[in-house]
Amino acid sequence: MTSWSATVAPPLSPPSSDSDSDSDSATTSDSHHHRHSDLSSTIFKSYLEHSSGDHNNQQQQQHDLIKIQSFLTSSRSGALSCLICLERIRPSDPTWSCSSGCFAVFYLHCIQSWAVQCSNLAAARAVTRAATPNDSSLLWHCPKCRVEYSKSQIPKNYYCFCGKLPDPPHDPWVLPHSCNEICGRPLKYNCGHHCLLLCHPGPCPSCPKLVKSRCFCGAVEDVKRCGFKNFSCNGVCKKLLDCKTHMCTETCHEGDCPPCKAKGIYKCQCGKLEMKRECFDRVFRCENPCDKLLGCGRHKCERGCHEGECGDCPLQGKRTCPCGKRVYEGIACDAPVSVCGATCGKMLSCGFHRCPERCHKGPCIETCRVVVTKSCRCGSYRKQVPCYQDLTCERKCQKMRDCGRHACKRKCCDGDCPPCSEMCDRKLRCRNHKCPAPCHRGACAPCPVMVTISCLCGETHFEVPCGAEAEQKPPKCRKPCCVDRLCRHASNCKPHRCHYGACPPCRLLCDEEYPCGHKCELRCHGPTQPPLPEFTLKPKKRRPNNQTEPTPGSSCPPCPQLVWRSCLGNHVGAERMMVCSDRTVFSCDNLCGNPLPCGNHYCTKVCHALVSSTKLYGSRRPESCEECTLPCQQERKPTCPHPCPLRCHPGECPPCKALIKRSCHCGSMVHVFECIYYNSLSAKEQLTVRSCGGPCHRKLPNCTHLCPETCHPGECPSPDQCSKKVTARCGCQTLKKELVCKDVQAAYRSNGTDPKDVSR
Repeated sequence: MTSWSATVAPPLSPPSSDSDSDSDSATTSDSHHHRHSDLSSTIFKSYLEHSSGDHNNQQQQQHDLIKIQSFLTSSRSGALSCLICLERIRPSDPTWSCSSGCFAVFYLHCIQSWAVQCSNLAAARAVTRAATPNDSSLLWHCPKCRVEYSKSQIPKNYYCFCGKLPDPPHDPWVLPHSCNEICGRPLKYNCGHHCLLLCHPGPCPSCPKLVKSRCFCGAVEDVKRCGFKNFSCNGVCKKLLDCKTHMCTETCHEGDCPPCKAKGIYKCQCGKLEMKRECFDRVFRCENPCDKLLGCGRHKCERGCHEGECGDCPLQGKRTCPCGKRVYEGIACDAPVSVCGATCGKMLSCGFHRCPERCHKGPCIETCRVVVTKSCRCGSYRKQVPCYQDLTCERKCQKMRDCGRHACKRKCCDGDCPPCSEMCDRKLRCRNHKCPAPCHRGACAPCPVMVTISCLCGETHFEVPCGAEAEQKPPKCRKPCCVDRLCRHASNCKPHRCHYGACPPCRLLCDEEYPCGHKCELRCHGPTQPPLPEFTLKPKKRRPNNQTEPTPGSSCPPCPQLVWRSCLGNHVGAERMMVCSDRTVFSCDNLCGNPLPCGNHYCTKVCHALVSSTKLYGSRRPESCEECTLPCQQERKPTCPHPCPLRCHPGECPPCKALIKRSCHCGSMVHVFECIYYNSLSAKEQLTVRSCGGPCHRKLPNCTHLCPETCHPGECPSPDQCSKKVTARCGCQTLKKELVCKDVQAAYRSNGTDPKDVSR
């Protein structure tokens, strides 16, 4: 692992700046939030204008802008930190960003110190290995992504992100460390277009230009964004496969077509075996030897299954003995060749000595047993040993390894001590992790871990180097809170932004309707969701949230509205103003005045609760009105002189059953009637029922005769028309004569005498 010398250490703190402060008020924080929102829209304006209206690539575009958004979020939250010194980077401080891999931002003097240390350490290692260092071998790497840079690429000046403007001035209305000009860097894939964003951190997004492009299989041409011009038409590929026989049947795809899967009957290379195989594997070898006769006609081919001709017999032509010293010409290929008897002399595997045996068939001996004087690797010991043996001593090397902390301790070391095999295991600057690299010289590399600081929903987040997260606050998320309100105003309550901890209380009026019909005018006091967890960087040590159930809301207080309340007896004019929820009842001290059950009189008790009322009287028990004890005083219908025998009662009196006596018209007899019967008759009917039905028996007024009519009311009819015969005498009383009574009366009238005055 690459490390650096301890002669130059990175600074512990960045230069101070009066333009930034660690503690901002809530107003300043909000203004920064809106300012950076404006910066985002300004930076992405040109890019989004070229990308508008294309919904297919929105996800890819958002992915391209994540790095820039993360930088803006970090800058807005004051969380942009240098990975080397772990100090906060202020907008006015000179910086350098890795343009090859991670695009991390560092203090300029920190990265300069880092690069010099790495280069010096590389030079020291080259000298240790007796190598001549040059600028191309003195490499340094980015502390985060480990991309290597040459010594000539050590940053010397402070440039904006796009590299056009040296020492960009700090402007609170411009993205920090930016020149606020069009980036203009060539886009990836060498499409020929340039970045349209304003000078920005992070990688340039994909090219938004519209170009004509063909699908992977070349069948469809369409207009696509240059950065996403490679597309699939979702049709069948139909490219000619490597077999030059079949077409690709896969859906239009990127890259080479897969091997041909068509199956057929194919022969092996020697032609002895036929098998059903896939087209791409149609050329194969069987396990049988070739066994074809060679050109000599005596020997068979000893090669395995192969294609083409077997070739000439290797034993034909010029032949030698096994050691190669004696040559035989014109000998048949099937004739054996004898050894020459001379020393073999072939070079052994050691590369220094030759085979001492006589000419022989087969390989030479593998181990060279010639005794030679050898020195051990460290040069401190010499001894005669067989050539094949390595000579090492037991002396342990005392030189320090590259780490400068541990001795080599390798037996018989040749001076080029291997790198230290121990783990560094020193506490890193972040104070959270230990160095995972092998033991090394100088300070440890920065902790490679990046801590993600996110809002509760995770939509808004930024990364800070491990160790710099202690003072960070969660970013302000513009997404709405995901917690649904439980009170009755969930649909009317204004949504609030994503947050940690408890949701803000509902500020609307309760407006819950009481049973009385009034509505609660207090602020909402309905049920609430359990509070969300508080922000913490160590969720494993987060205190358990015991509250998992929603908090039940408090009930509405008693209705406080003032209403007019009537007394127990509901008397008009005796109402009082009372609190609606106060169920206290009162008596107005007036007489009750309610009609008694008789319907003729009124209750004379003091105002009291009525039994028949549906109102609730609390502790007051309803009582009935007094009972009427007076006799009935109603006039009977039909009218009669008899009083009602009942006590005072409602409704009409019962029929009068009293017996009354009435004489007939002539007075000869007396009738007895029930009062109700007689009085219910009309006057004419009464006269009719009083008649006895016999003769009248009353004397006529002008004579002594009785009325001949049937018993009738009133005076007898036609008293001067009496038809009875009477004996009349002359004046001297001498003569007498029977005459009709009416004629006698007429004679009296003619003489001027009233018949009533005549003595009988």
